[in-house]
Amino acid sequence: MKVLQIILISLTTLFGCKKNEAKPYVYTDNVNPVKAMTTDSITYLALGDSYTIGQSVSQAESYPYQLTTALTGAGFKTHNPDIIAVTGWTTDELIAAIAVSPLQTQKYSFVTLLIGVNDQYQDMSQANYTIKFAQVLNTAISYAQGDPNRVFVLSIPDYGVTPFADGNDATIGPQIDQFNKINETISNKAGVHYLNITSISRQAANDSQLIAPDGLHPSGIMYGLWVNMLEPLVAAQLNKSN
Repeated sequence: MKVLQIILISLTTLFGCKKNEAKPYVYTDNVNPVKAMTTDSITYLALGDSYTIGQSVSQAESYPYQLTTALTGAGFKTHNPDIIAVTGWTTDELIAAIAVSPLQTQKYSFVTLLIGVNDQYQDMSQANYTIKFAQVLNTAISYAQGDPNRVFVLSIPDYGVTPFADGNDATIGPQIDQFNKINETISNKAGVHYLNITSISRQAANDSQLIAPDGLHPSGIMYGLWVNMLEPLVAAQLNKSN
């Protein structure tokens, strides 16, 4: 199926690299998965950066596409995701892109948000991130029909354990934790769902299969582990909402 709207721009900033068209990994084998109770079509908006577009893996391996595949396998009539995400984007840049997006008036069954790694990488202030993350989260809630229960925030992965970080994990890891403390606090206050996938990302320190060929981004396998956490929560919420 053709994607309704997707913004994918190649930048030479953090996380930029050629795509690898490897065979996709699709994880739909959750223990006791929630089955769909609704016959309505499910629409999904994914907001973020390179982690959302699946830089350096095939489109099917990205977590938004693995998620829609898993939901379809669980019996939901799920559209391919709409995506507003670009490699290298900071929270400010995501906000700016949303402001000119043709999707501004759209409403979705649910929304995911993962943003902030480039704020940390570019040494942007945590004070600015606090303000801007709250702003973009409010926008995500608006996209989700004004219902915070339809919004799912993912924590920032720790790229400090990847070859790209060149052994600087002792510096990068604590900074990622600080940014995640900010987005978690704001998410909890807003009443949205919050998933800590940072611990999964750190497994890459001892498992190279969790890292994409570029030595920086998650592989399709790691994205699948995120989806194993995310899909049951989304499915349960969709059943409550319909």
